[in-house]
Amino acid sequence: MSPSDDIASFQDALRKAKQVAILAGAGLSAASGIPTYRGKGGIWHEHDHDKVASLDGFKKDPAPVWQFHHWIKQVCLAASVNDAHRVLASLSLPEVRGKVLSGLKDPSSPPLLITQNMDGLSSLALDSLKDQLSPEDMHKAKHERLIEMHGNIYRQTCLQCRHTSVSTDCHLADQFAGSKVQSSTSSAKLALDQLPRCGGSSWNGSNRYGKCGGPLRPAVVWFGEIPEGMGDIGRYLNWTDMLIVVGTSAIVQPAAGFIKAVKDRGGKVAFFNLEKVEKDQDADWLFLGRCEETLPLALGLTNTI
Repeated sequence: MSPSDDIASFQDALRKAKQVAILAGAGLSAASGIPTYRGKGGIWHEHDHDKVASLDGFKKDPAPVWQFHHWIKQVCLAASVNDAHRVLASLSLPEVRGKVLSGLKDPSSPPLLITQNMDGLSSLALDSLKDQLSPEDMHKAKHERLIEMHGNIYRQTCLQCRHTSVSTDCHLADQFAGSKVQSSTSSAKLALDQLPRCGGSSWNGSNRYGKCGGPLRPAVVWFGEIPEGMGDIGRYLNWTDMLIVVGTSAIVQPAAGFIKAVKDRGGKVAFFNLEKVEKDQDADWLFLGRCEETLPLALGLTNTI
């Protein structure tokens, strides 16, 4: 049976759902100016992910890997949240959940938001609600109900002392301060001693944790690595009866398995994508179009953005 595009039946199922999860992909942030990876004109059509997004590629030549991720960071720094981010964040508000998800088993908690994006925009959208959420509710929304399964582009981990730090610098190395990587395929050459190190470029020989001088790597999940939060995701999906898939083809494991996990236990799945994808055959509802337009409409939350 083909998936439905009936908004009324989708909203009725949402009100009856006991536990809801959201799986978001690159399409969620497309309206923010961040390119997708696999769609038309996607990043992986121009780049070999084995060279710029794998541990083997990093070991062979870390300079292009850092340059690629720095370009991504610059794109993310220039982006702002869009209406799709805002409407998903609004589900953290108790009054919104009371309207849209009135049947939740735990009405005090928002749905689990599993994002494959590393741009930090879902967290930023929650920050915009700080005047409407209690500190406890904000902590729950950002730290218990938001899983950035592919990491965060603003974080980096030391390969020596394992300290994780955060940086929003718009330059990759001090000698390039004031200039930007103009594209993901910039030909600028970086020496190993110009790459980020634990303690920064002012490292003075210390071997202290967080300032040991060791080489850093982007704290994102590369191909062949295990995504973050898989245990929490698995436990949550065991009891999820409604999965909302936003802006992703959902063909890459382990995210592809999330849909099967929910369907196998009798749950429902709704897809929000710009165009049809292979996994649509598993959907109960399919809403095609820009997710920043279809999500608020289908959730009945156009007045919250």
